Amino acid sequence: MRGVEWLQYRLRGSNPRRNHCSGDAMRRFNRIGGRLMRTTGLMFFLIAVCAAAPARADLRITRDHGGYVTEYKAKYERIRDRHERVIIDGICNSACTMVFGIVPMNKICVTPRASLGFHQAYYDKAFTFGIKVLSPEGTSDLMAYYPSSVKDWIRRNGGLTPEMKKIKNGPELWKIVDPCPEDF
Repeated sequence: MRGVEWLQYRLRGSNPRRNHCSGDAMRRFNRIGGRLMRTTGLMFFLIAVCAAAPARADLRITRDHGGYVTEYKAKYERIRDRHERVIIDGICNSACTMVFGIVPMNKICVTPRASLGFHQAYYDKAFTFGIKVLSPEGTSDLMAYYPSSVKDWIRRNGGLTPEMKKIKNGPELWKIVDPCPEDF
């Protein structure tokens, strides 16, 4: 028995000929039960639709000092493929800046707290006995990812060097990437 039929059976009692409810009460019950079933069905339908829709998330960068280039490539390719936005809301140094070459520029914005840092690529110090060994191949690979607006800023500021070159929020940064709207 379905829910409404079971309740009707219980209201009538165990003997179907003996009806404890008047005809009006039973009709009201049927109307309410039908509405309840339609409302419940609609609710389950909406939940199923929401669960099936892909969730969109923003990546908010607040304190990222960089790391392995291959890990950042994979991370930003996933973000690009999911059509997610990137909000730079703090430090984005070194390999973190590869976001500009992988995620579309119209999906990236900066807040007033944003700061970018660029330097030449080098090998992991764990494999070079703590000595910073520059990687010309890594540097050219990194530069190949950057869009022209980033490359222009780097050239105007003397090119990539072993020391970090930083750019903070302001007109220079806005030549590279748009500021975020107020609601971020």
